[in-house]
Amino acid sequence: MTKNHKEILEERLQAKTARVAILGLGYVGLPLAVVFADAGFEVVGIDPDRSKVETIQRGDSHIQDVPASLVKRLVETGKLKATSDFAVLQEAEAVSICVPTPLRKTGDPDLSFIFSATEELAKYMHPGMVIVLESTTYPGTTREVLLPKLVTEVGLTAGEEIFLAFSPERVDPGREDWTTLNTPKVVGGITLACSEVAATWYQQALKTVVPVSSAEVAEMAKLLENTFRMINIGLVNEMAIMCNRLGVDVWEVIDAAATKPFGFMKFTPGPGLGGHCIPIDPLYLSWKLRALNYNARFIELASEINTNMPRYVVSRVQDALNEQPAGGESKPLKGSRLLVLGAAYKPDIDDLRESPALDVIGLLEQKGAVVSYHDPYIPQFRHDGIEMHSVTDLYAAVEQADCVVVITNHKVYDYAEILRRAKLIVDTRNAFGAAGLSHLKIVKL
Repeated sequence: MTKNHKEILEERLQAKTARVAILGLGYVGLPLAVVFADAGFEVVGIDPDRSKVETIQRGDSHIQDVPASLVKRLVETGKLKATSDFAVLQEAEAVSICVPTPLRKTGDPDLSFIFSATEELAKYMHPGMVIVLESTTYPGTTREVLLPKLVTEVGLTAGEEIFLAFSPERVDPGREDWTTLNTPKVVGGITLACSEVAATWYQQALKTVVPVSSAEVAEMAKLLENTFRMINIGLVNEMAIMCNRLGVDVWEVIDAAATKPFGFMKFTPGPGLGGHCIPIDPLYLSWKLRALNYNARFIELASEINTNMPRYVVSRVQDALNEQPAGGESKPLKGSRLLVLGAAYKPDIDDLRESPALDVIGLLEQKGAVVSYHDPYIPQFRHDGIEMHSVTDLYAAVEQADCVVVITNHKVYDYAEILRRAKLIVDTRNAFGAAGLSHLKIVKL
């Protein structure tokens, strides 16, 4: 009996003879490409950014979580290649789309990278392919955007000739305990057969694969994960504001509540949301629901609170300079020298995406402050017309600053030494408290 496309493709996936292509070699795509290549597949990564391609081709890595030594080994053994030529897709049988999905200034989803990727992929579609979208997006994207372009217009049948699915990325930069390899992977297809083929592919490289009934379930699961975090962060950020009004230490309150062994999950406040997922993903869901005449009230409220946290930080800095709790001379914010510690959106990584530090720096400069920053992971940045370089002498900058503002609590900082040298500190991350340090000149969020 002649085997059908599903049976042939599953056999090739299980034998790891299917040729794999990864569209997009960023924080999601490169780790996934490396995992598949390390599992024995021949993988080609495709990215229009030639600098990324050249970095990989010479056996190096531009992603902090992907060791250059591993990339070098995989490139040298022929398991991993990189190119900007989409024509290699004509040889591919398993394709993962890992392109950015930002928000426009208006708050609407920007699917231009997905559109561009699918336009290129559509040119090389052929029977016996499995395509998985990993880019976070609104529920319905796989069926409403990819299915017509990659399957219907090409004249192929989903679930019989082409197998289309969605599998949300769950990359958390900087983590060593949960990685692309061992984080459970949700997979949902356009049809049951699509789910089965996609799950078969991922099961050959990842430790745990969780098939679900549809692409929409997989898309929604990702949004629920990050909406849960965004709303709880919004809650604890508002708690920080309320505790400040009440004269209560929010960090002590959180630690006390966290002693309860059930019914409480610890979240901590901060200067705002950062990273590609939590500030953005819930707004995809909110946007989709508005089209259905439904107002996602929890999301909108949490977004409002979190978005305003950089302004709240600036107000705390302004109050601290005016009040000088350690007995120094009162100063206006305008003209004061401020040093921002940490630009990355979270500790110990080099990821600047959506970092609240960018907003805090911009707002401080708008109010006339003289701002510099230090971050051992981000030597320079350019954002919204602001171009800055990290100060080279940290302690000299601390001593010269009228106020040090901790935005990212990198572990490499010697907080005791910073405390000794600083005149005034606004600590938005409780970095000094976590280090067991307290002083009148430390102002908490």
